[in-house]
Amino acid sequence: MADKLKITLVKSTIGAIPKHKKTVRSMGLRKTNKSVVMPDNPATRGMIKQVRHLVKVEEVQE
Repeated sequence: MADKLKITLVKSTIGAIPKHKKTVRSMGLRKTNKSVVMPDNPATRGMIKQVRHLVKVEEVQE
């Protein structure tokens, strides 16, 4: 299992439901094609699952 996850916003949140917009924003993603590195834990996995149609996830070994 990876220590961290690199999450990239690949689709705009325009037209997304407000709950998904807030989730993406709370992950630190503001613009399309920008990435953040977050710890791999159940809370992060839950956020990713909610907006999996908007993001791309890669495992990062650190």
